[in-house]
Amino acid sequence: MIKPVTQNNNPDNAYAFELFFEISLDLLCIAGYDGYFKRINPSVSALLGYTNEELLSHPIDDFVYPDDRNVTAKAREKLTNSNPLLNFENRYVTKSGEIVWLSWTSLSVESDKLIFAIAKDITHKKQLEQERNALLANLTKNNKDLKQLTYTTSHDLRSPVNNLLAIFSFLDLSKISDEETLQLIKLLQLGSEGLQQTLNNYIDSLSTKDGLNEKIEPLDLQASLQIVQQGLSSLLQKAKATINSNFTALPVVSFNKAYLESIFLNLISNSIKYARPDCLPVITISSRKVFGVSQLLITDNGLGFDMEKIKDKIFGLHQKFHHHIDSKGIGLYLVYNHITSLGGHIEVESKINEGTTFIISFRD
Repeated sequence: MIKPVTQNNNPDNAYAFELFFEISLDLLCIAGYDGYFKRINPSVSALLGYTNEELLSHPIDDFVYPDDRNVTAKAREKLTNSNPLLNFENRYVTKSGEIVWLSWTSLSVESDKLIFAIAKDITHKKQLEQERNALLANLTKNNKDLKQLTYTTSHDLRSPVNNLLAIFSFLDLSKISDEETLQLIKLLQLGSEGLQQTLNNYIDSLSTKDGLNEKIEPLDLQASLQIVQQGLSSLLQKAKATINSNFTALPVVSFNKAYLESIFLNLISNSIKYARPDCLPVITISSRKVFGVSQLLITDNGLGFDMEKIKDKIFGLHQKFHHHIDSKGIGLYLVYNHITSLGGHIEVESKINEGTTFIISFRD
C-alpha cells in the first residue's frame, strides 16, 4: 500500500513519482518496442475492464479495435524512429465489447526501447461529434431537398401563370360594361403578374448562386409591402383584412429583396389564415431602431400561440399549431431561415386569442 505524501517527504524522490503514476485519472502506459505493455496505471484497467495481468500478457494490438490496427502500427513505427506522437486518436475494445476512443501523446526512449504514453478518454467527445455530424448531414439533406422543391415549384408554376396571363391578353375589356366585373378582372391580372414576377425572381436567384441570400441591398419597406399587398389583394378583400403600416422611424433596411417579400407574404397570409372567427383581421406593421439595431414588427389580432407549450418549435419544419386545411408548417420555417441565414434574429410574443407579434432584427 502506498503511504500518503507528507510535508517531510521529498517531492523529487521515487515515491512521489510512483504516487503520481498510480493516482492519475489519465491513462499512463509504458510499452516496449516489442508491442507489449510493460507497465500501466490503474486507470487503464478501470477503463478497459481487463486485469493488469491480462493487459501485460497480451500484445497491445489485441486490445485495439481491428479497423484501427494498421494506422496504430504506422504511428508506433514513427514513434520508434524517435518521432513524438501528439494527439493521436484510435479506438480500443473493452472486455465487455464496448468501443472507447483514446487520444494519445507518446514519446520513445531509444536507449531503453521503451515508449512512454499518456491517453485521455475522448469517447464522449466522439459521440457528440457523431451526433453533430449526423444532424448536419440531415440538415444539409433537408436544405437540399427544400431548395430543389422551391426550384421545381417555382419553375413548374410559371407555365399555368403564363397561360393565365395570356388569357387576360385575349380579353377585350371595352366590351365589358359591368364595373364590378372589370375591377375583379384587373385584380386577377394584377395578382397573376405579381406571382409571375415573384416566381421569376426565385428562379433567377436560385440559378445565380446556391441560395437567395447572396444579394443584400437597401430596400424600401413600404415599396416591398406594397408589392406583396398587390399579390394578396383578393385574399385581403375576401377576409376584409386591414393592414396598418408605419415606417417613418425606419423607412429602409439592408436585406435581400426576395427574402423580405417572402417574410411579408408568409406573415401576412398567416395572420389572415389564423384570424379569430369573432373579429376581422387587423395587421399592424412598423419599423424602428433600437440601440442601433434595425427592427421590423408585424402584429396581428389573431388566434395566437401558447408560447409555454410550443417554445422553440414554432419555427420548425412541418410544425402545425392550429387546424387549418391550408396549413403545411413551412411558412414560419422559411421566415426563420430567411432571417437567420443573413445574420438576423426573430422573436415571437403571443397569447392565445390575443394575437401575435413578430420582432425581426436585421444585421446592419
